[in-house]
Amino acid sequence: MQAEPLLEVIDLTTTFPIKGGILRRPVGHVQAVSGVNFEIRPGETLGLVGESGCGKSTVARTLVGLTRPASGQVRFRGQDLIGLTSLQLRALRRDIQLVFQDPFASLNPHMTVRELVAEGWEVYPDIVPRGQRKQELHDLLERVGLNPGQADRYPHQFSGGQRQRICIARALALRPKLLICDEAVSALDVSIQAQILNLLQELQRDLGLAYLFISHDLAVVRHVSHRVAVMYLGKIVETGPREQLFARPSHPYTQALLSAAPVLQPWAASDDPAPLLEGDLPSPANPPSGCRFRTRCWQVQERCAVEEPVLVQRGEHATACHFAEPSPAAAVQQTVGRTRVDQT
Repeated sequence: MQAEPLLEVIDLTTTFPIKGGILRRPVGHVQAVSGVNFEIRPGETLGLVGESGCGKSTVARTLVGLTRPASGQVRFRGQDLIGLTSLQLRALRRDIQLVFQDPFASLNPHMTVRELVAEGWEVYPDIVPRGQRKQELHDLLERVGLNPGQADRYPHQFSGGQRQRICIARALALRPKLLICDEAVSALDVSIQAQILNLLQELQRDLGLAYLFISHDLAVVRHVSHRVAVMYLGKIVETGPREQLFARPSHPYTQALLSAAPVLQPWAASDDPAPLLEGDLPSPANPPSGCRFRTRCWQVQERCAVEEPVLVQRGEHATACHFAEPSPAAAVQQTVGRTRVDQT
Protein backbone atom coordinates (compact mmCIF):
# COMPACT_ATOMS: atom_id res chain seq x y z
CA MET A 1 0.00 0.00 0.00
CA GLN A 2 1.41 3.40 -1.02
CA ALA A 3 2.13 5.94 1.71
CA GLU A 4 0.09 9.12 1.83
CA PRO A 5 1.73 12.07 0.05
CA LEU A 6 4.03 14.17 2.20
CA LEU A 7 3.61 17.16 -0.12
CA GLU A 8 0.76 17.87 -2.54
CA VAL A 9 0.89 20.81 -4.94
CA ILE A 10 -2.52 21.49 -6.46
CA ASP A 11 -3.10 23.92 -9.34
CA LEU A 12 -0.32 26.22 -8.12
CA THR A 13 -0.05 29.57 -9.91
CA THR A 14 2.53 32.25 -9.10
CA THR A 15 2.67 35.62 -10.85
CA PHE A 16 4.85 38.71 -10.72
CA PRO A 17 3.68 42.23 -11.65
CA ILE A 18 5.14 44.16 -14.57
CA LYS A 19 5.41 47.83 -13.64
CA GLY A 20 5.73 50.75 -16.03
CA GLY A 21 5.35 54.47 -16.36
CA ILE A 22 6.61 57.24 -14.10
CA LEU A 23 4.60 55.99 -11.13
CA ARG A 24 5.68 52.37 -11.69
CA ARG A 25 2.14 51.09 -11.68
CA PRO A 26 1.32 47.50 -12.68
CA VAL A 27 0.75 47.22 -16.43
CA GLY A 28 0.69 43.44 -16.68
CA HIS A 29 2.01 40.31 -15.05
CA VAL A 30 4.40 37.44 -15.61
CA GLN A 31 2.88 34.02 -14.99
CA ALA A 32 6.00 32.23 -13.81
CA VAL A 33 4.11 29.14 -12.59
CA SER A 34 0.76 28.25 -14.10
CA GLY A 35 -1.48 25.49 -12.75
CA VAL A 36 1.25 23.13 -11.55
CA ASN A 37 0.30 19.82 -9.91
CA PHE A 38 2.53 17.17 -8.34
CA GLU A 39 3.03 15.18 -5.14
CA ILE A 40 5.97 13.76 -3.21
CA ARG A 41 5.76 10.80 -0.86
CA PRO A 42 7.96 10.16 2.20
CA GLY A 43 11.45 8.97 1.24
CA GLU A 44 10.90 9.78 -2.44
CA THR A 45 12.81 12.05 -4.81
CA LEU A 46 10.92 13.98 -7.48
CA GLY A 47 13.17 15.49 -10.12
CA LEU A 48 11.93 18.74 -11.64
CA VAL A 49 13.69 19.48 -14.92
CA GLY A 50 13.45 22.10 -17.66
CA GLU A 51 15.21 25.00 -19.36
CA SER A 52 16.34 28.10 -17.48
CA GLY A 53 13.38 30.44 -17.08
CA CYS A 54 10.70 27.75 -17.06
CA GLY A 55 9.66 28.43 -13.44
CA LYS A 56 11.48 25.70 -11.51
CA SER A 57 13.05 28.02 -8.93
CA THR A 58 9.79 29.95 -8.52
CA VAL A 59 8.13 26.66 -7.56
CA ALA A 60 10.83 26.12 -4.92
CA ARG A 61 10.53 29.63 -3.49
CA THR A 62 6.74 29.36 -3.40
CA LEU A 63 6.83 26.06 -1.53
CA VAL A 64 8.99 27.48 1.29
CA GLY A 65 7.04 30.73 1.54
CA LEU A 66 9.63 33.09 0.01
CA THR A 67 7.18 33.90 -2.81
CA ARG A 68 3.43 34.16 -2.36
CA PRO A 69 1.30 32.31 -4.93
CA ALA A 70 -1.62 33.86 -6.78
CA SER A 71 -3.75 30.74 -6.34
CA GLY A 72 -3.64 27.01 -5.68
CA GLN A 73 -2.80 24.81 -2.73
CA VAL A 74 0.40 23.55 -1.13
CA ARG A 75 -0.58 20.75 1.23
CA PHE A 76 2.08 19.42 3.59
CA ARG A 77 1.05 16.34 5.56
CA GLY A 78 -2.54 17.18 4.69
CA GLN A 79 -2.46 20.83 5.81
CA ASP A 80 -2.70 23.64 3.27
CA LEU A 81 0.18 26.08 3.82
CA ILE A 82 -1.38 28.86 1.74
CA GLY A 83 -3.20 31.35 3.93
CA LEU A 84 -1.66 30.27 7.24
CA THR A 85 -0.60 32.95 9.69
CA SER A 86 3.10 33.65 10.22
CA LEU A 87 2.98 31.84 13.55
CA GLN A 88 1.36 28.76 12.00
CA LEU A 89 3.84 28.77 9.13
CA ARG A 90 6.77 29.03 11.50
CA ALA A 91 5.78 25.76 13.17
CA LEU A 92 5.72 23.95 9.81
CA ARG A 93 8.61 25.67 8.03
CA ARG A 94 11.20 23.64 9.93
CA ASP A 95 9.93 20.52 8.13
CA ILE A 96 10.67 21.95 4.65
CA GLN A 97 14.19 23.23 4.03
CA LEU A 98 15.76 24.72 0.91
CA VAL A 99 19.32 24.14 -0.34
CA PHE A 100 20.27 26.90 -2.78
CA GLN A 101 22.36 26.79 -5.94
CA ASP A 102 25.21 29.05 -4.80
CA PRO A 103 26.60 27.82 -1.46
CA PHE A 104 28.75 30.92 -0.97
CA ALA A 105 25.98 33.46 -1.55
CA SER A 106 23.60 31.58 0.78
CA LEU A 107 26.03 31.56 3.74
CA ASN A 108 26.62 34.64 5.88
CA PRO A 109 30.38 35.33 5.46
CA HIS A 110 30.55 36.87 8.94
CA MET A 111 29.33 33.73 10.72
CA THR A 112 31.32 30.62 11.55
CA VAL A 113 30.16 27.14 10.61
CA ARG A 114 29.17 26.60 14.23
CA GLU A 115 26.99 29.72 14.20
CA LEU A 116 25.49 28.92 10.79
CA VAL A 117 24.43 25.40 11.71
CA ALA A 118 23.22 26.30 15.20
CA GLU A 119 21.25 29.35 14.05
CA GLY A 120 18.09 27.32 13.51
CA TRP A 121 18.24 25.98 17.05
CA GLU A 122 17.88 29.54 18.37
CA VAL A 123 14.65 29.90 16.37
CA TYR A 124 13.43 26.39 17.29
CA PRO A 125 15.02 25.74 20.70
CA ASP A 126 12.96 22.59 21.27
CA ILE A 127 14.78 20.67 18.53
CA VAL A 128 18.04 20.20 20.44
CA PRO A 129 18.45 21.03 24.16
CA ARG A 130 21.19 23.62 24.70
CA GLY A 131 23.40 21.20 26.60
CA GLN A 132 23.42 18.73 23.69
CA ARG A 133 24.11 21.17 20.86
CA LYS A 134 27.89 20.80 20.86
CA GLN A 135 27.63 17.04 20.34
CA GLU A 136 24.81 17.46 17.81
CA LEU A 137 26.92 19.89 15.80
CA HIS A 138 29.84 17.44 15.88
CA ASP A 139 27.59 14.62 14.65
CA LEU A 140 26.00 16.75 11.91
CA LEU A 141 29.33 17.85 10.47
CA GLU A 142 30.62 14.29 10.49
CA ARG A 143 27.46 13.07 8.80
CA VAL A 144 27.91 15.47 5.87
CA GLY A 145 31.62 14.68 5.53
CA LEU A 146 33.15 17.72 7.25
CA ASN A 147 35.80 17.89 9.96
CA PRO A 148 34.11 18.95 13.24
CA GLY A 149 37.43 20.52 14.27
CA GLN A 150 36.84 23.19 11.61
CA ALA A 151 33.55 24.39 13.10
CA ASP A 152 35.00 27.79 14.01
CA ARG A 153 36.12 28.60 10.49
CA TYR A 154 34.30 30.95 8.11
CA PRO A 155 32.72 30.06 4.74
CA HIS A 156 35.52 31.63 2.66
CA GLN A 157 37.96 29.14 4.20
CA PHE A 158 36.18 26.22 2.52
CA SER A 159 35.93 24.96 -1.06
CA GLY A 160 32.66 25.10 -3.02
CA GLY A 161 31.83 21.48 -2.28
CA GLN A 162 32.55 21.94 1.42
CA ARG A 163 30.35 25.04 1.53
CA GLN A 164 27.50 23.07 0.02
CA ARG A 165 28.00 20.44 2.72
CA ILE A 166 27.69 23.24 5.28
CA CYS A 167 24.40 24.29 3.66
CA ILE A 168 23.13 20.71 3.86
CA ALA A 169 24.20 20.43 7.53
CA ARG A 170 22.39 23.70 8.28
CA ALA A 171 19.23 22.35 6.66
CA LEU A 172 19.49 19.01 8.49
CA ALA A 173 19.88 20.79 11.83
CA LEU A 174 16.13 21.42 11.85
CA ARG A 175 15.41 17.72 11.20
CA PRO A 176 13.20 18.36 8.15
CA LYS A 177 11.00 15.86 6.37
CA LEU A 178 11.51 17.44 2.92
CA LEU A 179 14.59 19.01 1.34
CA ILE A 180 14.16 21.19 -1.75
CA CYS A 181 17.44 21.18 -3.68
CA ASP A 182 17.35 24.07 -6.17
CA GLU A 183 20.22 23.44 -8.63
CA ALA A 184 22.18 22.35 -5.58
CA VAL A 185 25.11 20.87 -7.54
CA SER A 186 25.13 22.93 -10.74
CA ALA A 187 27.79 25.36 -9.47
CA LEU A 188 30.20 22.55 -8.55
CA ASP A 189 32.82 20.61 -10.50
CA VAL A 190 31.62 17.29 -11.87
CA SER A 191 33.68 15.21 -9.43
CA ILE A 192 32.33 17.24 -6.49
CA GLN A 193 28.81 16.93 -7.89
CA ALA A 194 29.06 13.16 -7.63
CA GLN A 195 30.19 13.38 -4.00
CA ILE A 196 27.28 15.66 -3.05
CA LEU A 197 24.77 13.47 -4.92
CA ASN A 198 26.05 10.37 -3.14
CA LEU A 199 25.79 12.23 0.18
CA LEU A 200 22.18 13.19 -0.52
CA GLN A 201 21.30 9.59 -1.34
CA GLU A 202 22.98 8.35 1.84
CA LEU A 203 21.03 10.89 3.90
CA GLN A 204 17.79 9.84 2.24
CA ARG A 205 18.49 6.20 3.00
CA ASP A 206 19.50 6.85 6.63
CA LEU A 207 16.99 9.58 7.56
CA GLY A 208 14.04 8.83 5.28
CA LEU A 209 14.15 12.30 3.71
CA ALA A 210 12.04 13.27 0.71
CA TYR A 211 13.56 15.51 -1.97
CA LEU A 212 12.31 17.89 -4.61
CA PHE A 213 15.42 17.94 -6.79
CA ILE A 214 15.43 20.83 -9.25
CA SER A 215 17.96 20.77 -12.07
CA HIS A 216 18.49 21.42 -15.77
CA ASP A 217 21.01 18.55 -15.91
CA LEU A 218 19.23 15.42 -17.18
CA ALA A 219 22.07 13.13 -16.15
CA VAL A 220 21.89 14.30 -12.54
CA VAL A 221 18.09 14.07 -12.46
CA ARG A 222 18.19 10.50 -13.77
CA HIS A 223 20.81 9.52 -11.19
CA VAL A 224 18.94 10.72 -8.10
CA SER A 225 15.20 10.70 -8.89
CA HIS A 226 12.46 8.14 -8.44
CA ARG A 227 10.01 10.16 -10.53
CA VAL A 228 10.56 13.05 -12.93
CA ALA A 229 8.44 16.07 -13.88
CA VAL A 230 9.36 18.04 -17.01
CA MET A 231 8.48 21.74 -16.92
CA TYR A 232 8.09 24.18 -19.81
CA LEU A 233 7.16 27.86 -19.52
CA GLY A 234 5.45 27.54 -16.14
CA LYS A 235 3.65 24.24 -16.78
CA ILE A 236 4.45 20.58 -16.24
CA VAL A 237 4.22 18.89 -19.64
CA GLU A 238 5.20 15.33 -18.73
CA THR A 239 5.68 13.37 -15.52
CA GLY A 240 6.22 9.76 -14.56
CA PRO A 241 8.60 7.14 -13.13
CA ARG A 242 12.22 7.86 -14.01
CA GLU A 243 13.09 4.85 -16.13
CA GLN A 244 9.83 4.84 -18.08
CA LEU A 245 10.04 8.55 -18.83
CA PHE A 246 13.66 8.40 -19.98
CA ALA A 247 13.12 5.21 -21.99
CA ARG A 248 9.92 6.24 -23.79
CA PRO A 249 9.30 10.01 -23.58
CA SER A 250 6.04 10.96 -25.25
CA HIS A 251 6.02 14.79 -25.15
CA PRO A 252 7.97 16.45 -27.99
CA TYR A 253 9.72 18.75 -25.51
CA THR A 254 10.96 15.82 -23.41
CA GLN A 255 12.11 14.04 -26.56
CA ALA A 256 14.02 17.12 -27.70
CA LEU A 257 15.68 17.57 -24.30
CA LEU A 258 16.91 13.99 -24.32
CA SER A 259 18.08 14.17 -27.92
CA ALA A 260 20.15 17.24 -27.09
CA ALA A 261 22.13 15.35 -24.43
CA PRO A 262 25.69 14.29 -25.40
CA VAL A 263 26.22 10.62 -26.26
CA LEU A 264 29.26 8.58 -25.27
CA GLN A 265 28.36 5.77 -27.67
CA PRO A 266 27.08 7.45 -30.86
CA TRP A 267 26.99 4.12 -32.69
CA ALA A 268 24.27 2.99 -30.23
CA ALA A 269 22.08 6.06 -30.79
CA SER A 270 18.85 5.92 -32.74
CA ASP A 271 18.97 6.46 -36.51
CA ASP A 272 15.88 8.64 -36.16
CA PRO A 273 16.42 10.97 -33.19
CA ALA A 274 13.95 13.66 -32.22
CA PRO A 275 14.67 17.08 -33.76
CA LEU A 276 16.70 19.52 -31.70
CA LEU A 277 14.95 22.51 -30.18
CA GLU A 278 14.99 25.67 -32.26
CA GLY A 279 14.13 29.23 -31.28
CA ASP A 280 14.01 30.87 -27.87
CA LEU A 281 11.75 30.29 -24.90
CA PRO A 282 8.69 32.56 -25.33
CA SER A 283 8.14 35.33 -22.82
CA PRO A 284 6.15 34.23 -19.75
CA ALA A 285 4.57 37.70 -19.84
CA ASN A 286 2.97 36.86 -23.20
CA PRO A 287 2.87 33.06 -23.60
CA PRO A 288 1.54 31.50 -26.83
CA SER A 289 -2.14 30.64 -26.98
CA GLY A 290 -3.16 27.01 -26.64
CA CYS A 291 -0.10 24.82 -26.17
CA ARG A 292 2.83 26.87 -24.92
CA PHE A 293 5.32 24.66 -26.71
CA ARG A 294 3.70 25.00 -30.14
CA THR A 295 6.06 27.76 -31.36
CA ARG A 296 8.98 25.32 -31.16
CA CYS A 297 7.22 22.02 -31.83
CA TRP A 298 7.70 20.01 -35.04
CA GLN A 299 4.35 18.25 -34.56
CA VAL A 300 2.28 21.45 -34.28
CA GLN A 301 -1.19 21.53 -35.85
CA GLU A 302 -4.08 24.02 -35.86
CA ARG A 303 -5.62 22.51 -32.74
CA CYS A 304 -2.48 23.37 -30.75
CA ALA A 305 -3.07 27.11 -31.15
CA VAL A 306 -6.65 27.13 -29.84
CA GLU A 307 -6.84 24.32 -27.28
CA GLU A 308 -4.53 24.06 -24.31
CA PRO A 309 -3.56 20.42 -23.62
CA VAL A 310 -3.97 18.99 -20.13
CA LEU A 311 -1.95 16.28 -18.42
CA VAL A 312 -3.44 12.93 -19.43
CA GLN A 313 -2.26 9.59 -18.07
CA ARG A 314 -0.77 7.50 -20.87
CA GLY A 315 0.54 4.23 -19.57
CA GLU A 316 3.14 4.78 -16.86
CA HIS A 317 3.32 8.57 -17.17
CA ALA A 318 1.18 11.60 -17.90
CA THR A 319 1.67 13.96 -20.86
CA ALA A 320 0.17 17.34 -21.79
CA CYS A 321 0.14 17.04 -25.59
CA HIS A 322 -2.67 16.54 -28.12
CA PHE A 323 -0.51 14.32 -30.30
CA ALA A 324 1.77 12.62 -27.78
CA GLU A 325 3.21 9.28 -28.72
CA PRO A 326 5.98 7.29 -27.03
CA SER A 327 9.35 7.62 -28.71
CA PRO A 328 12.27 5.28 -28.00
CA ALA A 329 14.53 7.61 -29.99
CA ALA A 330 15.81 9.48 -26.97
CA ALA A 331 16.18 6.47 -24.71
CA VAL A 332 19.81 5.72 -25.50
CA GLN A 333 20.86 9.33 -25.21
CA GLN A 334 21.05 9.25 -21.43
CA THR A 335 23.40 6.31 -21.03
CA VAL A 336 26.12 8.95 -21.07
CA GLY A 337 24.47 10.88 -18.27
CA ARG A 338 24.17 7.94 -15.96
CA THR A 339 27.70 6.74 -16.70
CA ARG A 340 29.19 10.16 -16.13
CA VAL A 341 27.78 10.48 -12.63
CA ASP A 342 28.30 6.88 -11.54
CA GLN A 343 31.91 6.58 -12.62
CA THR A 344 33.13 9.93 -11.36
